[in-house]
Amino acid sequence: MSLEAIRDLISKSCQKAGRATDDVTLIAVSKVQPNERVAAILDQGHRIFGENKVQEAAGKWPAFRETYGKVDLHLIGPLQTNKARQAMELAQAIHTLDRPKLANTIARLAQEIGQCPDLFIQVNTGEEPQKAGCLPADADGFIQEARALDLPIKGLMCIPPADEEPSLHFALLGKIAARNGLSGLSMGMSSDFESAIALGATHVRVGSAIFGDRSYE
Repeated sequence: MSLEAIRDLISKSCQKAGRATDDVTLIAVSKVQPNERVAAILDQGHRIFGENKVQEAAGKWPAFRETYGKVDLHLIGPLQTNKARQAMELAQAIHTLDRPKLANTIARLAQEIGQCPDLFIQVNTGEEPQKAGCLPADADGFIQEARALDLPIKGLMCIPPADEEPSLHFALLGKIAARNGLSGLSMGMSSDFESAIALGATHVRVGSAIFGDRSYE
């Protein structure tokens, strides 16, 4: 599916939900994609991308930025504390803040660096043991803890279980965000972003629908 087709679907989904198209940010997830595919999307004017791994992002985006200028990078994969500094220097947003140790590390580094990316707290809405994210029952407390560190918490993020109805998880994330006064909802991927927009998504993370299937080697 073309970038233009994805944008059109987002626009139609927003109209159907009674929302402005500008309310939704499209993050083109370029992880494990060949550079030529990424360049093709950059050539079409898109400037907001998502990466899972700091190391891959560091090897890819400095060169692209030299060629294309300003690009907003969103880190959407689990973040190790020892990669936090590099992540903060590379990215404009981190969507996977999920534990106190990482929050404290980011707060300390923000003081040292003098700036901090926008932060989204990842909530493990499906309570899957193999998946990152704080548990729903712990989310309110962790949000308060992160705010007490003066971190720029913009919203919440989730990745629903593959075998469950995603809208249930989007609705749960929206309820947690609403009761904590957070407007940002990073939710929805290639297969379900239209449902996510209907339930209030402000950031959708679309990869394979834009770039084609990934080749993991």
